[in-house]
Amino acid sequence: MNSIEKEKRKTFFNRSLERALRILNVLGNERPSQSLAQLSEALNLPRATVLRLCTTLLNFGFLRQDLLSKHYSLGMRVLELAISVSDSFSLRKIASPYLNILQAKIGKTIFLAVLDKDEVLYIDKIDDLRNPISFTSKIGTRRPAYWGMLGFVLMAYLPDKEIKRILQKEHLRAFTSKSITKKPELIELLGKVRSTGYVVEVEMALDGISGVGVPIFDHTGKIVAAVGVGFISSSVKEKELYRIIKEATKTVSAISKELGYTGERR
Repeated sequence: MNSIEKEKRKTFFNRSLERALRILNVLGNERPSQSLAQLSEALNLPRATVLRLCTTLLNFGFLRQDLLSKHYSLGMRVLELAISVSDSFSLRKIASPYLNILQAKIGKTIFLAVLDKDEVLYIDKIDDLRNPISFTSKIGTRRPAYWGMLGFVLMAYLPDKEIKRILQKEHLRAFTSKSITKKPELIELLGKVRSTGYVVEVEMALDGISGVGVPIFDHTGKIVAAVGVGFISSSVKEKELYRIIKEATKTVSAISKELGYTGERR
């Protein structure tokens, strides 16, 4: 960057905007709810300055404030923008019509997730409107890397050193009585997922809820996402389970082909 470009950046740099964006980043990346004093300390800015910035962000819907605690958190406008970004995300756009067809065929709740910062990140969800039970995971929800069907699939196709790295920093929590809490058992399961190309997860993440997870690969042969089919355990018998596996596998094969996958994995 030459001196003229540097000077232009200085001229157009807006310090108030920079500080407001830092507030959003702090609330998005650290504690999701903070007091004025906590924000002031985290940003190393005077309380009066932070108050002025927060008031502006509140007026535009980027922040909201709890009436009792007076703590600040991200507002609905941030969610609206996040959804707009998600809509423009090419993977989601490519996968969406296939996932809608899959949902119409099997009548179950469909999820699309990626591995982001060693966490399962939900980027799409198609509800089964006939199901009286609504799954709590929504677009934007984050879960541990080893969370249920989606986590098992996303981890299974990582290089061994990446799996080892993630497991070294993770304590395997028990979400239900059937959760895997021993790392050797999880590694064994991931190997089975790689060999079969899918996973059937029975109540390991949520009591009474089971699912089928399948991988999506891109043109490089690397896994880029996972599709999950969630359902009430007692509602699916063996014959229907095989049909779900078959339809889910066909769906991700079609999506992977759209992404340029030729059948050779890395």
